[in-house]
Amino acid sequence: MARILVIEDNPANMKLATLLLLNAGHSVLSATDAETGLILARSDHPDLILMDIQLPGMDGLAATALLKQDPATVAIPVIALTALAMKADQEKSRLAGCDGYIAKPLHYQELYAVIDSLMAAVKGSASSTTSSDQQP
Repeated sequence: MARILVIEDNPANMKLATLLLLNAGHSVLSATDAETGLILARSDHPDLILMDIQLPGMDGLAATALLKQDPATVAIPVIALTALAMKADQEKSRLAGCDGYIAKPLHYQELYAVIDSLMAAVKGSASSTTSSDQQP
């Protein structure tokens, strides 16, 4: 399964996300602020990041934009986690570089579906890149 970095400042939300991910067989890295999350993303190269949008200090959208500007982390899918469930908020997360969007409170079916979809897309693009690299 995947190594997933959860960047979430709310202890209850972190506990829930971690429990759901572990139950699905994923391994979990965690950070409670964007700065620590950026360091972990760059050093540990997780397969996917769950990014809270409303974080203390740097918010999740600014952190996502930095991840997507960095060649070392640009390919890591980022799922926005937010209590802001308006259409404009979803668009802001997409413009910042988020690959998926989940409104809080977390519902495990939605979480698993978005993760599975993004991981399949990553594997699909990796295998198509590999096969095209092998052609003369």
